[in-house]
Amino acid sequence: MMSKATDSRTNVPFAINAYTKEQLKEALRKMYLIRKFEEGAEDCYMRGLIHGTMHLSIGQEASAVGSCMALEESDQITSTHRGHAHCVAKGAEVSRMFAEFFGKETGYCKGRGGSMHIADVAKGNLGANGIVAGGIPIAVGAALTAKRLNTGKVVICFFGDGANNEGAFHESLNMAAVWKLPVVFVCENNQYGMSTSIERSTAVSQIATRAIAYDIPGFTVDGNDLSSVAEAVSEASSRAKSGKGPSLIECMTYRWRGHSKSDRNRYRTKEEIEDWKKKDPILRFGEVLKDHKVITDEEMKQLETDVDKEIVAAIEFAQSSPSPSLDEVTRDVYTEIDQ
Repeated sequence: MMSKATDSRTNVPFAINAYTKEQLKEALRKMYLIRKFEEGAEDCYMRGLIHGTMHLSIGQEASAVGSCMALEESDQITSTHRGHAHCVAKGAEVSRMFAEFFGKETGYCKGRGGSMHIADVAKGNLGANGIVAGGIPIAVGAALTAKRLNTGKVVICFFGDGANNEGAFHESLNMAAVWKLPVVFVCENNQYGMSTSIERSTAVSQIATRAIAYDIPGFTVDGNDLSSVAEAVSEASSRAKSGKGPSLIECMTYRWRGHSKSDRNRYRTKEEIEDWKKKDPILRFGEVLKDHKVITDEEMKQLETDVDKEIVAAIEFAQSSPSPSLDEVTRDVYTEIDQ
């Protein structure tokens, strides 16, 4: 399989020529917003304000934002249990996301979904999914709809490396390839499926090589380089929209935190984590923008300050929002009742 990468130190990255300065600054802002949102959510959890668990993607921001930069507003995505970044990248409001975390009526799913099941259909986010690989067949269904109705939409299907060994992955890629559906499969390979390393769970060294079995393009990219991600997904999206079918893109990245809040992180070394932190996607993209005179240090500091204020306001909004009424506990619950 081909490997796509751009050395931002020696060449002009794809993103610099493909997008306006305003779009590039907005991409950096979204990366900050994702990082600050998850840090804020983690802090609320540690303080006992949020219950349950959550799966953080701190360190993976470029994969989500770079992928969604290639999309039109009408295009769609399916997400995963580690899906906060996808929500923000597709335009979600962090105030409503926090409200969902807090179980409030103003949340995206009226407090019923929580961290792992946020959906924002109006923005094209068809929802996160607590089932590993559960979003992959949903994406294929959405892509089939787009093709049958000739809507011109493309669907980006996010999933983790752990999902590539599920039957739903192979069945979905086969169907999408046979019917040449407008879907791009984006694997966020963060090296571990829960506590199991990719080396111990997957026979192939690169997940992108599995595209060969379905006669579709497959690429492995640096998932911490926003420009490389945006370039690969942009090309795959254009290919899908022209009727040539799906592609498989593997974004090599890393989660700084454990699998979930209950993960004691004993299967990774501190040295490994620190090595990946040196590849911080936000710092890397910020340096690219500064190198190409898109943003200044002062503007970056102001951007970060503004994001900090947005997060504080979002948490206050969530805390002050009304809780669901017990009288409506069965609202939006559907079942058959024997008469």
